[in-house]
Amino acid sequence: MAWPTLLAAGFCVWGYCEYVRRIERREPVELAVFGSMREFSHGLAIGLALVISTLALLRVTGIFHVEGYNGWTVALRPLPEMVLVAIFEEILFRAILFRKTEGAWGSSIALCASAAFFVLAHLPNAGISAMAVLITAVAATAFAAAYMLTRRLWLPIGMHFAWNACFESVVSLPVSGHTTHGWASAVLAGPEWLSGGAYGIEASAATLLTWLIASLALLWVVTKRGHWVTPYRP
Repeated sequence: MAWPTLLAAGFCVWGYCEYVRRIERREPVELAVFGSMREFSHGLAIGLALVISTLALLRVTGIFHVEGYNGWTVALRPLPEMVLVAIFEEILFRAILFRKTEGAWGSSIALCASAAFFVLAHLPNAGISAMAVLITAVAATAFAAAYMLTRRLWLPIGMHFAWNACFESVVSLPVSGHTTHGWASAVLAGPEWLSGGAYGIEASAATLLTWLIASLALLWVVTKRGHWVTPYRP
């Protein structure tokens, strides 16, 4: 039953575009189709690199283990939901909350605000910890920086989707406190600060390291290209 979830994702895009056209009276260039596949592919590549580097760190430290494999079709089941999550959250937190805040008070305050609200949205998740809160804030900063880099949503949507889909569909590790069932049956066994405990991969120090590097790298490129917005002072 994938179509209701994909339909919901489509309605998210349509609703946002209608809001922009009718209320802001402009074209929703942040979701323009031209160039979308290239930016989305780059986002997928960044997200996949983050997954591989995080798992490599956990494998080297003996935390990550694969215990078996399921049928490959199992990996397809979570994908529609991951599409919806990536699209809905990037529209809400980056295209609306971050963009509007940045336009009023500049990039610095917008980064803090979007990170704070992204963390608040994840607080009800089971097993959340101080490490998970910190990682969620860092990830929000990376997604916002990806948006700032292109002023479009396809790059952060690709990153968001690749990260969630790999852990939900491929390696079956808990994501944000949610249990998963994908192609490989993997476990994280070790101290909670490294394994993430009940919250899963997004409460691991390895994840903090990889996402922090990605966030700083993206912010550096944003600054170098002059995409940083400062508040207007008359």
